[in-house]
Amino acid sequence: MTLTALLKKPQEEYQYFLHMPREMRVLLVTNMIYAFVLPVIEIFVGAYIMRSSNDPKIVAVYQLTVYTGIPITFLLNGFLLSRIKISTLYSFGMLLSGLSMLVMMSLQNLSVAGVGIAGILMGCSFGFFWSNRDLLALNTTNDSNRNYYYGLETFFYTITFILVPVVVGAFLATADSRRWFGGNMSSGYQMVTIVVFLLTILSSVVIHKEKFKNPEEKKFLYFKFHTLWRKMLTLAGLKGLAQGYLVTAPAILIMRMVGNEGSLGLAQGVSGVITALMLYLLGRTTKPEHRIYIFSAGLAIFLLGTLVNGILFSAFGVMVFVLCKVLFQPLHDIAYFPIQMQVIDVVSKIEKRNKFTYIFNHEFGLYVGRFLGLGLFIAFATYISESFALKYSLIVIAVVQLASIPLARHIVRESYKLQTS
Repeated sequence: MTLTALLKKPQEEYQYFLHMPREMRVLLVTNMIYAFVLPVIEIFVGAYIMRSSNDPKIVAVYQLTVYTGIPITFLLNGFLLSRIKISTLYSFGMLLSGLSMLVMMSLQNLSVAGVGIAGILMGCSFGFFWSNRDLLALNTTNDSNRNYYYGLETFFYTITFILVPVVVGAFLATADSRRWFGGNMSSGYQMVTIVVFLLTILSSVVIHKEKFKNPEEKKFLYFKFHTLWRKMLTLAGLKGLAQGYLVTAPAILIMRMVGNEGSLGLAQGVSGVITALMLYLLGRTTKPEHRIYIFSAGLAIFLLGTLVNGILFSAFGVMVFVLCKVLFQPLHDIAYFPIQMQVIDVVSKIEKRNKFTYIFNHEFGLYVGRFLGLGLFIAFATYISESFALKYSLIVIAVVQLASIPLARHIVRESYKLQTS
C-alpha cells in the first residue's frame, strides 16, 4: 500500500463514520470522551484502596457495594425516565462517578463503612450511566450497524485502557519516587480525580447536543418473560461471574506480585494498540454471523491467562494474565452486546413491552453473577488463603465461562429464527 493510500484511509473511515445516523454519532463521541474516565475508575480506585488498606477483602467489599448500587439505580432510573430527559439522566451518571471518586479520596481512614458508602455512590453513577447508555445504543443502532458501533466504541475504550493507565501510573509512580505533594500519595490521586471530574463535565455537555427520545411505554417492571430472554439472563449471569474479577484481580495481583502503579499502567499497555486496531477492523468488516466466533476466541484467551497466572503465580504470570485480560474483555464485549441487543429487539416485539424492561432485567442477571463471583473470592481469601484465591478462583471462573459458548450460539440461532417466523 502506498503512502498516499495510507493517508487516505483515515479520511475514508471518517467519511464512513459521518454516514452513520447523527444521534448514533453524538452518542459515540460522548462515550469516547467518557472512555478516558473509565480506566481510572476501574483500575486506580482499586489500587488506591489496596495501597491505603493493604487488604484485598476491602477491595472486594468495595466492588460488591458498587455492584449492589447498580441494579438499585437501574430501578430508580426506570421510574425517572417518565419524568426526566434520558440525556439528563445519562449525564448525571457521568458526573456522579467523579463525585464518588472525590468522596473516596477525602476519606481519612478506609473503613468498611466508608468504602461501602463510596462504593454505593459509584454503583449509582454506573447505574445511571449504563442503563441509559444501553437504551440509547439500542435505540440509535440496528442489527446491521451494531458490529461497527461496538467495534468503534470498544476500539476507543481499549485505547484509553492502554494510554490512561500508562499516563496515570507514570504520574503516580513519579510522584511517589520524587516525593511530590510531600510524599502524600493521596494528593496525587486527588489531582487525578479533578481531571476525571472535568472530563465528566465535557462528556455531559456533548450528550445534550442531540435530542434523544425517552421510551413511550412507561411500565417496565415484569416478572415473567419469554423463554429466549430467560436464556439470555443465564448468559448475563455467566458474564457477571467474570466482571468482578476483571476489575478487582489485576490491581491486587500487580500490587502484590509486581510492584507499583507504574507497573500496573505498563502491564495494561502491552500489545494494546494492536488489540484496539484489531477490534476496529472486526467491527468494520464482520457481520452478525461472525459474533459467536469472536465471543469464543475471547473466552479461550481469558482461560489461557488464568491458567498461566495460576501455574506460575509470579510477576511474569501476572503480566501474561493482564495481557490476556486486555485481549479478552473487548473481544467478549464486541460480540456480547450486539447479541443482547438483538434478543431485546426480538423479545420486546413478541411481548410488546418497553425495551428498558429488558435492560433493567438484564442488570439483575449480571448482578447475580457478580455477587457469586466476588463471594467466591472473599470465601477463598477468608477461609483458605489470599494466595489460593488469587491463583485458583480465576481459573474456576474461566472454566465455568466456557459454558457461555454453546449457550450464546443457541441464543443467536433462536433469536434469528423468531425474527423471521
